[in-house]
Amino acid sequence: VQLQASGGGLVQAGGSLKLSCAASGRTFSTLAMGWFRQAPGKEREFVAAIERSSATYYADPVKGRFTISRDNAKNTVYLQMNGLKPEDTAVYYCAAVRYYIGTTTAWNYWGQGTLVTVSS
Repeated sequence: VQLQASGGGLVQAGGSLKLSCAASGRTFSTLAMGWFRQAPGKEREFVAAIERSSATYYADPVKGRFTISRDNAKNTVYLQMNGLKPEDTAVYYCAAVRYYIGTTTAWNYWGQGTLVTVSS
């Protein structure tokens, strides 16, 4: 599976961005998809996931502000980010796995990152 993330950029605090991740190489609808982020000097952290059933999961810091969604016809997963804060600044990565099992999920496939910078 090849993943291509896009949509990052510079935005002011309180603004919005929508990230996209296009998948190829395997039937997209059979995959659970996730978004992660890594801020400078920090560990990579989970942001959100969406199962094949479209059930969604979010990290506490982004609940109520971010929305993960998928379009199986376009082989694409999205991350709508609203109410952005400077602490959301990070490189955002998309990932894919056959089955999402929560925090212990071993994500098999990773895309390159897309940088999101939120200015105060």
